[in-house]
Amino acid sequence: MTSLSTVTIRYCLDCRWLLRAQWYQGELLQTFGDALGGVTLMPGHGGIFRIEVGAETIWNRKTDGGFPEIGELKRRVRDLVAPEMSLGHTDRAAEG
Repeated sequence: MTSLSTVTIRYCLDCRWLLRAQWYQGELLQTFGDALGGVTLMPGHGGIFRIEVGAETIWNRKTDGGFPEIGELKRRVRDLVAPEMSLGHTDRAAEG
């Protein structure tokens, strides 16, 4: 993936998951800064909550079961957009 990959968060309007999607958006932008081309929110229906980096789905609520812990989401994004980047305490918690 390039350093300008875009993350897309598809969320269900009917389920009122906009605030959750916005929180993930802010966390990703704060963590990855200019390593991302942006984080886009895309409204949908039918219980959708899916997170994609470019064309690759990295989290799907229906198949992955619920919503990702923020550390897990950051690791999955990092592995695609900035594999050399340390996530500090998030990486240490995963190792423990």
